[in-house]
Amino acid sequence: MSSSDPNKLISKADKLTKLSLTRWSADWKSATLLYEQAANGFRVSKDYEKAKLAFEKASKGQEMLASPWDAAKHMESAAALAKELRNWTEVIDFYRRASELYMQCDRPQPASDSLAKAARALEDALPDDAVQLYTDACVILEDDGKEQMAFDLFRAAASVYVKLEK
Repeated sequence: MSSSDPNKLISKADKLTKLSLTRWSADWKSATLLYEQAANGFRVSKDYEKAKLAFEKASKGQEMLASPWDAAKHMESAAALAKELRNWTEVIDFYRRASELYMQCDRPQPASDSLAKAARALEDALPDDAVQLYTDACVILEDDGKEQMAFDLFRAAASVYVKLEK
């Protein structure tokens, strides 16, 4: 199955998630596995746009399966591909969503790390957004009582401010 055409895997997975007269419930488990295989296939063939979409769908599938940790991991993969495509608004959206999913798992450290990854990706392209993401990452750690872990993030935000001459 892994050697199959990723486009066929996506269409097969899409069929498994659509309801019809013969299918009264979506098979998210099988569909998610197919989305993951398709995403990896697209990534290997360097079709990053389709790989990004497949990771988004895989993330949705993991959410439907009540697995926010895996959904967050897929969302981070989609964000990394959006970064390769230089689609900065999607980078922000995907990393923020990953952070929210990590918080659903009560995991503030990975949630903060996700926002920090987004900020590092945006430092040159959108420095103001990068500073906001660093700040949000610091807030997550401070709310969890781990202020000492926020030091590097605070320093990175200050560095961006210096670059902006603010």
